[in-house]
Amino acid sequence: MSFHDDESSEAGLTGQSRLESFLFSCELSSKVPFYTFQGDEEEDLEHFLELRTVCLGDGAKEESNVVEVTAMNHNGKTISVPIANLHIKCLPMVSLGEFELKAPVTIRLKAGTGPVSVSGLHLIASQVEDSDLSEEEDSEEEEEEEEELPAIKPAKKKQKQ
Repeated sequence: MSFHDDESSEAGLTGQSRLESFLFSCELSSKVPFYTFQGDEEEDLEHFLELRTVCLGDGAKEESNVVEVTAMNHNGKTISVPIANLHIKCLPMVSLGEFELKAPVTIRLKAGTGPVSVSGLHLIASQVEDSDLSEEEDSEEEEEEEEELPAIKPAKKKQKQ
């Protein structure tokens, strides 16, 4: 899935950006207690992790499973925040809505043995040059023109004599 969105970059330049989204999932357990999400190091791409759900997996014990994320705040400092405290009897799943974090992000099973599944979207934002955008718009206009049907004229009625 991709779409265009008008955005201003941090440098104050206005332009078009393309946002692509991909399914994200990881499983945390006592064997694998953390996962670090990092994007590619390309200059013109920004990677975001949009967390949607955190849920206990099959075989989870009757214990608290605390999941926390570590990411940068608005001041550029790394902070850790618990996002879910799951228990098989009372809260096996948490919906986080659209909890968006800029890469890098570490998701950790702070307490419990899991398994805990974390799912969401991997979002990739890239700047689109005006020449790329105009080519896409031209091809979209051509497709629209092809879809238009010629006007239908009403049939002429024969008069009775």
